[in-house]
Amino acid sequence: MTTNIRAGIVGYGNLGRSVEALIAQQPDMDLHGIFSRRDSLDTQTPVFSVDDIAAHRDQVDVLFLCLGSATDMPAQAASFAKQFTTVDTYDNHNLIPEHRAKMDAAAREGDNLALISTGWDPGLFSLNRVLAASLFPQPQQATFWGLGVSQGHSDAIRRIEGVKRGVQYTVPSEDAVAAAKAGQPVDPKAAHKRQCVIVADAADHDRIRETIVTMPDYFVGYDTTVEFVSEAEFEANHTGMPHGGQVITAGQLVDSHNAVSFELELGRNPDFTGAVMVAYGRAAARLRAQGTVGAITPFEVAPYLLSPKSLDDLVASTL
Repeated sequence: MTTNIRAGIVGYGNLGRSVEALIAQQPDMDLHGIFSRRDSLDTQTPVFSVDDIAAHRDQVDVLFLCLGSATDMPAQAASFAKQFTTVDTYDNHNLIPEHRAKMDAAAREGDNLALISTGWDPGLFSLNRVLAASLFPQPQQATFWGLGVSQGHSDAIRRIEGVKRGVQYTVPSEDAVAAAKAGQPVDPKAAHKRQCVIVADAADHDRIRETIVTMPDYFVGYDTTVEFVSEAEFEANHTGMPHGGQVITAGQLVDSHNAVSFELELGRNPDFTGAVMVAYGRAAARLRAQGTVGAITPFEVAPYLLSPKSLDDLVASTL
């Protein structure tokens, strides 16, 4: 008789809530509980103090780290990996090697597995970049993000004095996408447009617009538009979390030009990120049961391990 994978969640923001709902839909997973520093959460799932998490080690096969990458993950993830097999969505690309080394040491100390940087970028986009680039002797590759909400850029505009509410949409340039498919180099700053939607008093509009378009590191050099809307319009049309993007790889194969595109259109970013995370949680539990320890990445996980179906079923139905 097959025993279901016993899961736990640390963190209960947007991602944690999505992971909770997704685990409930899995045929081979049960949610043991949510670990939080808050005394109470709006959930029917058992809630435990994160300070007491060590007492649950024998009741959790995989722990989903639904923590922020900016500060929480670097400060907390390794301590959890010493006690549990973990899955995270660490997404600071430049610091992933450092995160991998830290998680590897912690997981090996606790005889656990740490599956890092799942999600869609890093994660699914990373896999596609490797797969598609491997097909071409001289690949030309570009990654586009959007149409979607950029959390970092949205936070930046909300910090401007006078901005009551604000969101920034990243929009791929159609000309840049066409160039990438043709195998032409793409200027990173020409690859995307930035659309800002702001709620602010009319007297502040000109100053806010100027502050945005001249903001270094965020908007300078980009095709940026700033639209001011009413509170009601913002509430009705700009409170969602859509996202997506595509990886395009192109090049010559013998005497022909070829292009490979992997594209995502996400209605709600945390739901899709959570879905990828849960699938990799299944793989992490299976790999640990097979004896794998230390930190691994999505590059090292065979695709069949993500599915609730057996390998034989997948070969018969999908190969």
